[in-house]
Amino acid sequence: MPTGTPPVLGKQVGDLSKLAADVKKLLSSQKEVLTKAGLNFPPGVMDGLSQLRDTLDKLQPLITAQEAENARLRALADTAAVVNSSLDLTTVLNEVMDTIIRLTSAERGFLMLKNDKGELEFRIGRGADRESLDNKSEFHVSRTIVRTVADSGEAVVTTNAQADPRFSAQESVVGYNLRSIVAVPLKVKGVVTGVIYVDNRIRTGLFGERERDLLSAFANQAAIAIENARQFQQVNELKTLLDNVFASIASGVITTDVQDIIVLCNRAATGILGRSEEQLKGRPLTEALPAMGDTFTLMLNKVKGDQRPVVGHEVRPVFSDRGALNWSLNVAPLVNAGPMKKDGDQGSHGLTIVVDDLTEKKRLQGKFEVFKRMVPPAVVERLNPETLALGGIRRELSIVFSDIQGFTELSERLPAEIVVKVLNRYVGTAAEAMLLHEGTVDKYIGDAVMAFFNAPDDQPDHPMMAIRAALRMRDDIYALHEVMELEFRLRFRIAVHLGEAVVGLVGTKDRLDYTIIGDTVNTAKRLQENGIPGKVILSEAVYARVKDHVIVNPLEAMKVKGKVQPVQVYELVNLK
Repeated sequence: MPTGTPPVLGKQVGDLSKLAADVKKLLSSQKEVLTKAGLNFPPGVMDGLSQLRDTLDKLQPLITAQEAENARLRALADTAAVVNSSLDLTTVLNEVMDTIIRLTSAERGFLMLKNDKGELEFRIGRGADRESLDNKSEFHVSRTIVRTVADSGEAVVTTNAQADPRFSAQESVVGYNLRSIVAVPLKVKGVVTGVIYVDNRIRTGLFGERERDLLSAFANQAAIAIENARQFQQVNELKTLLDNVFASIASGVITTDVQDIIVLCNRAATGILGRSEEQLKGRPLTEALPAMGDTFTLMLNKVKGDQRPVVGHEVRPVFSDRGALNWSLNVAPLVNAGPMKKDGDQGSHGLTIVVDDLTEKKRLQGKFEVFKRMVPPAVVERLNPETLALGGIRRELSIVFSDIQGFTELSERLPAEIVVKVLNRYVGTAAEAMLLHEGTVDKYIGDAVMAFFNAPDDQPDHPMMAIRAALRMRDDIYALHEVMELEFRLRFRIAVHLGEAVVGLVGTKDRLDYTIIGDTVNTAKRLQENGIPGKVILSEAVYARVKDHVIVNPLEAMKVKGKVQPVQVYELVNLK
């Protein structure tokens, strides 16, 4: 309500005073006529009318002032109601300052609030025309008065700061030409949370105790409204933060009410389930999720019944367009955060379901298990995925090649299922021998097995490691023959060669092979193909490196494809 509300009672008193004066004047003018008619005034009538007029004249300004004060208080009450009707902090701050300037006729008004460190910060500045003071150069106030109010919790008013002995010596008062000033604290539960400061740099004597008390009364209401708005803003900021965190969680999160209706779901949940938020929220859980069998339903009922979470429950839903997937579910009851009941039960408000899609992880784990069967576990542990890249490096390697003689004839006369079973026993025995001596099984080529040493990690003793692995393979295959039927006892050939080759990753980013390439590989294969069944053949290059540690039988030089000169070879008998 504007402060210009007409002082109704004061106007009525003024009208009565004028009426008394008019009656007295009329009686005076008619006195002679009334006397001739034999009418006389009672004693004191004229004096009484004069006194009445004088009294009413004295009452009029007092009553008018009171009416003005009442109007200000009504405006204060009305504006306080408006201030408390909003929870938007900016709206509240603007309304507070506009009201203060209107009530006090101030030139400027500033509102400062304490931050988390307890320091006062300017939050808003307003001018007489309801404009915002955004230029920091306009934020020139008496810091001394502000600090005094904040520290003491008491209001301060000065009619002329230039002449006030409390503040006249302050640089800000002199430098900024400050005159009429009133500042009051904002308090919430007795604690100062900020300061309201208004001034007029032109007029003196503008503020007095009445303005101070009026502003203090308003500040009490404004402080509560501001604190409510601040808390509401903090709650909104926290909610926004939680919403952002909820949305950014990599796991799918779903919450339900007590009727198993989905209440919330994050972005990850929609991606994992392959359904939009609209298709999930408000739907029964069993309808929104794909069919996952009776086990899933029993698990949900168990969580609701026991009020205890279930962690790591794996399910395998099948989608018509996505095939079979692997999910891991964590299901927990949503517990009522209110007071605990007498029986100690806080009560459930539904369920929280966390869904992780393990499909790709399972696929990679499967591939990794295959890889571990090809590479020694110790080597696997030392591999660094971050350093692996397409391409290779040239280094010296020891290579072991072996194959089964007569396997082709066996596969032609026996059923495929039996052939594969026999092959796996031979190949498995050969591969295990390589892995036991920390070799890397490169590949299986039909009935042949190739392994290499000195990659991916350095193995300084790689020639001897390869020889030990070859001997182990020979002995293990002989042992295998002891438990196999006679028709499946196939002969085998093993060759060990040494030389440089390129080792690394070959393929694409989606399909990689860790393999070796080069003439050394070809030579090793040729030596094995021309080897002696049941024997281990060493090339000259290998023998030169291990001759002090092995027992061999020199063999006739072997002519192999791709080599001009015959290759000197040795039969490995045993270790010294």
